[in-house]
Amino acid sequence: MAERVITLPDVGEGVAEAEIVEVPVKIGDPVREGETLVSVMTDKATVEIPSPADGRVAWIGPEVGQKVAVGSELVKLDVAGDNAARARKSPTTASSTLADTPSPAVTVPSGEETTSKTPPSQPPPMPSPARPREAARIPPQAMPAKPADRPLAAPAIRAYARDAGVDLRFVKGTGPASRILREDVDAYLATAARGPVAPHGLARNTGVEEIKIIGLRRRIAERMQDTVRRIPHFSYVEEVDVTDLEALRADINETRRSGRPRLTVLPFLMRAMVTALRDHPPLNARYDDANDTLYRYGGVHIGIATQTSNGLVVPVVQHAEALTIWDCASEIARLSEAARSGIAKREELTGSTITLTSLGALGGIVSTPDINAPEVAIIGVNKIAMRPVWRGAAFEPRKIMNLSSSFDHRIVDGWDAAQFIQTLRALLEAPAKIFMET
Repeated sequence: MAERVITLPDVGEGVAEAEIVEVPVKIGDPVREGETLVSVMTDKATVEIPSPADGRVAWIGPEVGQKVAVGSELVKLDVAGDNAARARKSPTTASSTLADTPSPAVTVPSGEETTSKTPPSQPPPMPSPARPREAARIPPQAMPAKPADRPLAAPAIRAYARDAGVDLRFVKGTGPASRILREDVDAYLATAARGPVAPHGLARNTGVEEIKIIGLRRRIAERMQDTVRRIPHFSYVEEVDVTDLEALRADINETRRSGRPRLTVLPFLMRAMVTALRDHPPLNARYDDANDTLYRYGGVHIGIATQTSNGLVVPVVQHAEALTIWDCASEIARLSEAARSGIAKREELTGSTITLTSLGALGGIVSTPDINAPEVAIIGVNKIAMRPVWRGAAFEPRKIMNLSSSFDHRIVDGWDAAQFIQTLRALLEAPAKIFMET
């Protein structure tokens, strides 16, 4: 037997440290070559550290939520015979899947010391739980009614569940970002074996769930806290009559050519923002407050706030000023799906100069969105509602939508913000102007 030490590799992009977000193995577990030992999160990516050879886990260093530097020891394996020789010849590699970040400026706080545990001299063997193939015949009534669409699980866990005859869509994950762990599969098997539980009526629930805030969720929390602490926000809300816009949108969708995407309000709003920013260039900017420098951009790079199973991320539609309304719709659909699937590229998650956020059907009446620093403005879209509007001689039913937007008061004065929103309103209420060249 030989000992193989797996360290945090240099994943590039100038990354000096990473956060441990998952350790899917335990001391004593047998592992196969290529099986994930540790998952870490850098500023932009979730990186899986695979096993370089078949072996058994002898020691695990960092814990979930801990930050470690490049070169730190992560796991030690007991590797035998030819596997040891092959492991020495094959450097540890890392496969990277972009996991998103709410903003391009997220950085990992420094100053945290990397701690390690003293490995036991003779780790006790911990055999893996049995894999009963009989679980494939679990009665349907023992399964939850609504399976998850995209269960998150490491390749080793998927193989374990497959051998046990378990459909991971029906398993509730308790790991980071609801990732399914081996213990979750075992718990599901145990519950399924007992069969459905009969209701017992009303009862007190004294359970308390402790959830460690790590990974992307911790990054989002740090980001939001820093944004609110550093930026003096002010919000401005205005009603917009989108009756004519909605009529135009419905007509275009009915007559669009095959292969073109169905239009929502967002592509129209993006084109209106491009036009409005020509007259209000100070709002298409990024403020470097550390160096007291404001960067105004000619190109309009619109961040689209997108909710994913892992949290809020902001993919970026680059150079919206050069896109047609159909291009805008296609890019929104493509980037949103990439963000939700965790396959967005780094360049698709950075460089926004102004952000657009919408809660869709849950848009409410008013919201106060937080600025996506270092930008100086964010435009929020609320739901469309039919309301009575006085039209000079009588009330008429009109479709009304609120724009709830926030601005960095260090750079944007209230008057300038109001003028920008009023320009947007005029364009949206007379949508033909959106398509006019000036």
